[in-house]
Amino acid sequence: MAQRVGQKVKLSSIDELLGVPSMEGTVDLDVMTIYPFENHPFRVVDDEKMDELVESIKESGVLTPVLVRPDDEGNYEMISGHRRLHAAKRAGLRKIPAIIKEMTNDDATIAMVNANMQREEILPSEKAFAYKMKLEAIRRQGKRPDSTCVQVEHKLGMKSRDIIAEEMGTSAVQVSRYIRLTELIPKLLDMVDEGRLALSCAVEISFLNHTYQQWVWEYIHENGMIKQEQLMDLRQYRDDDSLTQEQMIDILIQKRATPQIKKKVTFNERKLNKYFPAYYSQSEIERIMISLLEEWKRTHESEDT
Repeated sequence: MAQRVGQKVKLSSIDELLGVPSMEGTVDLDVMTIYPFENHPFRVVDDEKMDELVESIKESGVLTPVLVRPDDEGNYEMISGHRRLHAAKRAGLRKIPAIIKEMTNDDATIAMVNANMQREEILPSEKAFAYKMKLEAIRRQGKRPDSTCVQVEHKLGMKSRDIIAEEMGTSAVQVSRYIRLTELIPKLLDMVDEGRLALSCAVEISFLNHTYQQWVWEYIHENGMIKQEQLMDLRQYRDDDSLTQEQMIDILIQKRATPQIKKKVTFNERKLNKYFPAYYSQSEIERIMISLLEEWKRTHESEDT
């Protein structure tokens, strides 16, 4: 299987996000009384890093307390610390240090996403569902007239996607693109996580119904890859279920077989004089234009990863 790709996101610490001192108010909780956050979008896997965490806990214990919120039955929902809890159980611990904090459902969702987005490697699927959960929580908070959430209070007037984009160091467009991934069938979403399907192609496919998506997956499975230009002609079928699998394959193959048209762009002297002094030579102008195009290319490619 291809190596899964992740992206490092730098945020404030969980203590800064929630205003909780790192050790103050820590209690030891029975590990069996703590359950995962509902629909937790971040995976907890038994990989090499988990093995290292287990060994560290065996030697030194859990150094950073987990964050939980109490329920009405005397148990606790995990907010931040799913990996530590799993490692602690594997290490044979019966108790784990924890900070207990009362939170509303929406506050808990936002805190859970913020805390986990600090992880070193985040899969596109994890980011997609995390963004979606946080977006929905922020929107609900914005509709509450009595809301006192700091996130809503000091960012009034901002759109929910803009709030997320600002906090995650990305753009609102990119947030929207990742959220589109939640509309993919699992097989295609796995391909995105494995680096076998580009984000731009995945977003394009996400607008198709699940039957069409299954056919696209089968095409990729048989042919190894798909390009975004092959998907352009499928846009007209986003709200149309009349397409047959044979017709879709014909469209994809025809687009793949279409020879690339050579492109030529010319600038007359009047246009160039708006941007370059008259004494600039042709080679100097070309060098500057190539440099600007390279910068544009780097920016565009970073948005597709």
